[in-house]
Amino acid sequence: MECWSNSFRNRRVYPLKDPLRDPIPPTFVHGPGTFERGMQVTILEGRDRIGGRVHQRNELGHTFDLGPNWIHGTVQNPILDIATEVNATTLSPSEDTARSVYDELGNPVDQKTAMKLSELTWGIIADAFSYCNDHKASIPPEKSLMDFFKSEVQAKGLDDQTSKLVLQMAQIWGDFVGEPIEKQSLKFFWLEECIEGENLFLASTYKDILGRIAKAALSCVDLQLNTKVTNIVSKQQSHQNPSVTVSTASGAKLAFDEVIVTCPLGWLKRNTSSFTPLLPSNIIKAINHISYGRLEKVYFTFPIAFWLAQNPEDTSLFAQFLQPTYTEQNPAGWSIECVSLASLPSPCAHPTLLFYINGPCAKHVTSLVKDLDPTSHQYSTRLTSFFAPYYSRLPNYSASAPHCQPVGIVATNWQNDEFAGYGSYTTFQTSNASEEVELDKDIEALREGCPDQGVWFAGEHTAPFVALGTVTGAYWSGQAVAVRVADAYRMGGLDGMEELKD
Repeated sequence: MECWSNSFRNRRVYPLKDPLRDPIPPTFVHGPGTFERGMQVTILEGRDRIGGRVHQRNELGHTFDLGPNWIHGTVQNPILDIATEVNATTLSPSEDTARSVYDELGNPVDQKTAMKLSELTWGIIADAFSYCNDHKASIPPEKSLMDFFKSEVQAKGLDDQTSKLVLQMAQIWGDFVGEPIEKQSLKFFWLEECIEGENLFLASTYKDILGRIAKAALSCVDLQLNTKVTNIVSKQQSHQNPSVTVSTASGAKLAFDEVIVTCPLGWLKRNTSSFTPLLPSNIIKAINHISYGRLEKVYFTFPIAFWLAQNPEDTSLFAQFLQPTYTEQNPAGWSIECVSLASLPSPCAHPTLLFYINGPCAKHVTSLVKDLDPTSHQYSTRLTSFFAPYYSRLPNYSASAPHCQPVGIVATNWQNDEFAGYGSYTTFQTSNASEEVELDKDIEALREGCPDQGVWFAGEHTAPFVALGTVTGAYWSGQAVAVRVADAYRMGGLDGMEELKD
């Protein structure tokens, strides 16, 4: 069983004492500006490092984000504030950013048509958000975003070829939520809306941001790495504070007053039996109702960025390969998308292609290399065989040219990672359940937690609605729980933190 969390913000167990009963309250640590508040904090982390799903790997002199690459929203976003503080480099793709599109036969779609298709696709997605906000009460729970796309394409009277290409381009949505668009709930599509403003690609990676957030906390807490939690037992006596005992895989039993569980939703889905007493029925239902995506990434680094045009502005940042039929390596014709990291701002640019894959495609690709040594020839050969049919269609490629052969491959494997909950992050899927499913109420139930038992939840799956599934959401959720725990001990608000509401 995994330990606390692989969420970005925290993996913390808080031993709290009521300051009215304990003349020497222990030190409470929860982010910058709160260390003087008089509570002691222990962080139990199942891995040998901090950060969870926010993690980097170095290869051939380059640093790669294995977890999030983006900052979602630029209006009052604390992660953007921290990024600015550490001088992070970002890229904001504009609406007219060049996009290369290849049809199902592998032929390039002309740039003018590609831009038109992109405008149609994102226009329908915007319309879907509006439709959902206006009609969510009456939308059947089994209706998907793809169902909406099909009806809109028909209503627009598009010709057969354009309709086909738009529906194929719509598959890009899977790379945002980690599962195919056919599973995306239209009824709860509004939960996928993000903070207002731009979406920024973090060219310099999350490394310095993670370091900035962790620096202050790690200087004041008891951090226990390689500590895998197996059980959480809460005892509550009348008119007394709860007592929570945490058991670990090593046989240790640790006693705390309060426990904040920041493990991923995927972990909760597999480990509800680890809590004693059983979690309340509304929280069990919430854990079962909310879905957990499968987004993976594969980075291919080359000697040079052979695909770059002489004029960098003519080079596409994104390339999309629509339901390919030209390779046996892709048995279901999954659409594939990649990002050119050679198009990032200096000094972050490097000759690397980042491929996003999701859902069943991600499952297939990770199965190709499961249990293989990432440094082995077989590992690189299998990944190259799968992705070569795509990068070989980029401009200037020559199969005989050494500079067109990858020299490094970095691939994620979150869905086979116990501590990541065997997946990536929260998503909201269609439902055929006989009982009524209200995913917004489920999120609120997880946020509420079990304060009477001294058990609280934090992480991207408990975030404000505008930040679910994001680093910002995980950060905010940790702050929100800190405020609530402080209030429970009559300590008042914490410095620099306010209770967040949707």
